[in-house]
Amino acid sequence: MTEVANKPDRGSILSIFLTVFIDMLGVGIIIPVIPALFFDESSQFFSSDFSHEMRSILYGFLIAAYPFMQFFGAPVLGALSDRHGRKPLLSISLIGTAVGYLLFAVAIMTQNIWLLFASRMLPGFMGGNISILLSAIADVSDAKSKTQNFGLVGMAFGIGFILGPAIGGILADSTVVSWFDHETPFWFTAALTIINTLLVHFRFKETLKEKQESEISLAKGFKNIATSMTSPRLRVIFTVVLLLSLGFSFFTQFFSVLLIDKFGFTEKNIGLVFGWVGIWLAFTQGFTVRKLSKKFSSRQILNFTPFFLGIALATILIPDQAWWLFVITPFTASFQGITAPNLTTVISEQATARQQGEILGINQSVQSLGQMIPPVIAGYLNTLNGNFPILAAAAFTLCGGLVYVFVFQKKNPATIPA
Repeated sequence: MTEVANKPDRGSILSIFLTVFIDMLGVGIIIPVIPALFFDESSQFFSSDFSHEMRSILYGFLIAAYPFMQFFGAPVLGALSDRHGRKPLLSISLIGTAVGYLLFAVAIMTQNIWLLFASRMLPGFMGGNISILLSAIADVSDAKSKTQNFGLVGMAFGIGFILGPAIGGILADSTVVSWFDHETPFWFTAALTIINTLLVHFRFKETLKEKQESEISLAKGFKNIATSMTSPRLRVIFTVVLLLSLGFSFFTQFFSVLLIDKFGFTEKNIGLVFGWVGIWLAFTQGFTVRKLSKKFSSRQILNFTPFFLGIALATILIPDQAWWLFVITPFTASFQGITAPNLTTVISEQATARQQGEILGINQSVQSLGQMIPPVIAGYLNTLNGNFPILAAAAFTLCGGLVYVFVFQKKNPATIPA
């Protein structure tokens, strides 16, 4: 390994931080809009023939469309980034994402449900940018700085979620500006993603020091899942990843629906709640994670945080008054903010430096599977009871914590493979 690869590269980390921030700002902007498109009574997208139950099921499949395509696309982009470098593949994925946002705006304008699905599937396939950026972080981090740098990426996520949903809620609110409507946030986000592509082209420095001839296959996602479940060293930790991903996906994908159905939230109000969550997520991953990493190892921290997260998710269902959500959700954001980068660190420690792209690609496949299943199931659960998706979130998260503590910690020594 070269000397450069052993030392943290602050310039590259700053560039990655900026790229993640703009990318997540775009993702955050659309968070309040899609559920409102399906469940807000003022939405004109669906005719009266579509019942609430039918909208719930369609919403679940639409949300699942992105991770479904990401399951196939992310490993391909990850392998190509190992072969050709992080920068060119990151640019391609951002261009595909921008096109997807443009098509989504057109789908809303034309009230075309099929185009709506296609516009989520394209950026899903091209949306391997997060796994590429995580690989870039691993490229420029040493063992001591890895958790802190993953935490910085999480901080960029958090800041994007502070500003994004609030901006999206405002851009979709015609009472703010008369010509704002449901498609306005998508036009804006497409422009933002194009700007991000330009910044990557001109400011992002290639982080991959040693290119590899990684396998390129559309079936790689299935092979990654098979590897994650058959390798003795990887099976248990990726079971934890899957359970925690299932849990948090149930929450993130149907929390907005709960806000609309139970509390009558508008896009602007949903944006404020997610912005508040983002503040705590950014604080946790920019400050708390760094402090904890100096005193405790990632393996130690994960003995506790999944359980606290599961409890925090369950308590979201308790209040009947909306203001209580601003008291409860910081706990959800904080425990998720601590868990995510430390889990990524433990996963990264299961591989050598040359295997970082592969191991994080497997991680992306498992997470995509964990994001793909919940919305389909939750779409049906929501037709029975609006609380069921959040209860499922808490249950899967607690199960993930149990598997980590009682199986992974006992069977896997805290060593990095040679």
